[in-house]
Parts: sequence; C-alpha cells; structure tokens
Amino acid sequence: MSPESASRVVAAVRATTTLPLMVKLSPNVTDVVSIASAVVSAGADAVCLINTLRGMAIDIETRTSRLGTLSGGLSGPAIKPVALHMVHAVAHAIDAPVVGCGGIATAQDAIEFIMAGATAVQVGTATFTDARSMLDIIDGIVAFMEQHGLTSLGELRGMV
Repeated sequence: MSPESASRVVAAVRATTTLPLMVKLSPNVTDVVSIASAVVSAGADAVCLINTLRGMAIDIETRTSRLGTLSGGLSGPAIKPVALHMVHAVAHAIDAPVVGCGGIATAQDAIEFIMAGATAVQVGTATFTDARSMLDIIDGIVAFMEQHGLTSLGELRGMV
C-alpha cells in the first residue's frame, strides 16, 4: 500500500533469490506509479497490474452480503477501464516489463492493453466461463496483426 513497504518487501525477496521476480500491484492505492517505481528500484524484474478492486454486493431480501463476507474483490470486464489506465501510467513511467490484467476477455481487450504499454497480458475471469478464451485471444491477436501487416507486438506496444 506504500512505496516504502513495497520496496522493503521486494528488497528482502530479491536478497534471497536470483530467479525472475514479478510483483503484482494492487489498484487499491493512492499512487500505483510510485509503488511500481519503488519495487523496480528494489529489484523487481517486472510488475503485473491490476488485481481486484474492493467491492460489495447486498441481498436486499435477506439484508446480508451476497459475498459470504462483508466485502470482496470486483474483477472481470467491470475493472478494465481502471486497469488500462493504471497499466498505461505505469508502463510509461518505469523501465521494466509490465503485465496487464483486469477484464481481458477478447483479443481486442488484450490489444488495448498492449497499446497502453503492456509487455504481456494475463487472462483470469474469462477462463471461468470459457476454457478456450486464451486460445481465442491468441488467434484474434494473430488475425489482427496479419490484417494490419504487423510482425511484432512491439509495433503496437505503447502506441497510446
């Protein structure tokens, strides 16, 4: 939640391993860019963002939380605009790979994240309803690239 604590955790982990270290960042912070900068400075090789947003759902008939606990995480397509914004901000501020996630369900979604600056994408919620979603996303990216005469994702990365 703070650049200082994130930096301390990453430095401690980095001191114990030479393996690649990717840090997944929460969107539930005031300034994700400063946290991303701090973890890269402390030794992270890459960052992944975002995770779920805090959310809540209430059953008005039973007057209880629909989540089993009072609150939980909101994920899927609803968080995509927030995720794109944060990926764009971080990708243009740090010198390390950024993995974008949050609401990616189609090739178009993945391409938007790459255009925002993501080096790679992560698909989560879409796989719960369609086990083939990742294959369809890959096929769609390939088709888009062929249609536009592109030979590398690097030609799309950070265009926005």
